[in-house]
Amino acid sequence: MTTVLRKPAEFRQVCDDARANSHRVGLVPTMGALHEGHFSLIDEAKKRADFIAATLFVNPLQFAPDEDLDRYPRTLESDLAGCSQRGVDVVFAPEPDSMYPAHFQTQVSVSELTKPLEGGFRPAHFDGVTTVVAKLFNLTGPCTAMFGRKDYQQWKILSRLAHDLDMPIEVVGCPIVRESDGLALSSRNRYLSASERERALSIVSGLRRAHDAWAEGDRSVETLRTLAAERVRAEFDAVDYVSVVDPDTLLTPAESANRLLIAVAAHLGTTRLIDNVVLGEDPRP
Repeated sequence: MTTVLRKPAEFRQVCDDARANSHRVGLVPTMGALHEGHFSLIDEAKKRADFIAATLFVNPLQFAPDEDLDRYPRTLESDLAGCSQRGVDVVFAPEPDSMYPAHFQTQVSVSELTKPLEGGFRPAHFDGVTTVVAKLFNLTGPCTAMFGRKDYQQWKILSRLAHDLDMPIEVVGCPIVRESDGLALSSRNRYLSASERERALSIVSGLRRAHDAWAEGDRSVETLRTLAAERVRAEFDAVDYVSVVDPDTLLTPAESANRLLIAVAAHLGTTRLIDNVVLGEDPRP
């Protein structure tokens, strides 16, 4: 049976006790509204650890005032049921006041990896992410932590966070889980109308065009970017970026690069979607 905890100290104690009993802790941090993408992280954690902890916390620090904090889906009961069915040992579902009590004033930042891509459009976002995840890593202690590669930049930033601060955390990036037509699973997909849902597939179509060109030997960064961007710009209401960057630095790639990250962020109505593919590494979306 899955144990549900609300207080940080209780969660820390449970994780400490698990290690004291010779268990390897697997951590799956989420904001809830769980779908098969999240459950795939739990499944991967079970391959790497034998005590599984999931967190359900809609983190206010990573939302700008004009973003969707208030309407972000909160489905605690179904999330807990899914965690129980997937064999999660403990769920940590704190209230904001317990994570950020009165007079809280500490921020954890990663400097360079946060600047490109999302950093140009959500400048305070990653400071909120790194602060809450640093807290979760600190509470959990030594563990293997799972993150989905749909949020590719986030995974890279959190890997850097753990490395730079000598945290005893193995940060694992897990493959994107897609629906049968290729759309990346996201909690925000439920915001889409039927027509928007159809138009959203242009992201996948664009990434596939670039992937196919790469497979045929095209290494032109501008050509690959254009192939992806044309489809997205034709269907989305606004496009934040369609970028081709080095998968490790997230900066301009070398001309001889044997891997390239194509990352997309775009809007349909009030819904913002992201997706990506690493050419030379990932299968066709």
